[in-house]
Amino acid sequence: MGNRVAREDFEWVYTDQPHADRRKEILAKYPEIKSLMGPDHRLKWIVCMMVAIQFLAFYLVKDLDWKWVLFWTYAFGSCINHSMTLAIHEVSHNTAFGNNKAMWNRYFAMFANLPIGLPYSASFKRYHLDHHRYLGGDGVDVDIPTAFEGWFFCTRFRKFIWIILQPLFYAIRPLCINPKPISQLEVINLTVQLTFNVLLYWLWGAKPVVYMLAGSMLGMGLHPISGHFIAEHYMFLKGHETYSYYGSLNLLTFNVGYHNEHHDFPSIPGRRLPLVKKIAAEYYNDLPQYTSWVKVLYDFIMDDALSPYSRVKRNKCVSTLSN
Repeated sequence: MGNRVAREDFEWVYTDQPHADRRKEILAKYPEIKSLMGPDHRLKWIVCMMVAIQFLAFYLVKDLDWKWVLFWTYAFGSCINHSMTLAIHEVSHNTAFGNNKAMWNRYFAMFANLPIGLPYSASFKRYHLDHHRYLGGDGVDVDIPTAFEGWFFCTRFRKFIWIILQPLFYAIRPLCINPKPISQLEVINLTVQLTFNVLLYWLWGAKPVVYMLAGSMLGMGLHPISGHFIAEHYMFLKGHETYSYYGSLNLLTFNVGYHNEHHDFPSIPGRRLPLVKKIAAEYYNDLPQYTSWVKVLYDFIMDDALSPYSRVKRNKCVSTLSN
């Protein structure tokens, strides 16, 4: 558990990200893929159902013993809340109501944010679009770990702790890498969320609040679904910076595992990404891919060649030119 990782820096490249060029090639060959773009009208009803399920869970856990509160927090609440963060990811691409109703998407994301407990949706939108435009961009893409993370979390045990603390680093990282002025939507998101949290405590006590907040933290830490954080862009194979996952957990995560397809076509809702792979199969079948997020987590911890440094980074100028 004490072996140190060999990497001492990120994988610096001086080429454009691959997704823009592949998107142009695929659209030239298969223009029918454009018909897959646009909102997914089922999404808003699925999100409403998930919010309702969590509201019901809040009511049910209020009278349970603490041991059962904690059990259901990890066994159920963490899955729903992590899934809800990926619903917010979908909505950040305007897939709930379409580009013509952008603000409807922003406020709907705040509604989806309620059972998560942490005001997340407004800030996520701002930074996630940078992740797509400037993939791996130094000082821009906050999905890339900080140099401190790469330096310190360099043994198997420390990588294990790093995965548990993923929610903390995702919250702090933007402030270190690419701080932005607080927006009006972020203030609204914070106000609405804190008001909801206080009302939940006032109505049903501390247990639903613990279930909500702990579920979010556990679900984004050491959890099977959180394997997607590592699987998406950590460089398990040199020369490949985005990887897709085609396992069953896509059913709970709005097909976020179809990550090459998503970065190639971010305006296509997750429900339709399998059709992209089916239509343009020759572009995706031979790319490195995963079938288990749990194995991704295990391999990341146990492989001494992998660490938070195992990410492709680009100079800001290169990442800007690629767009």
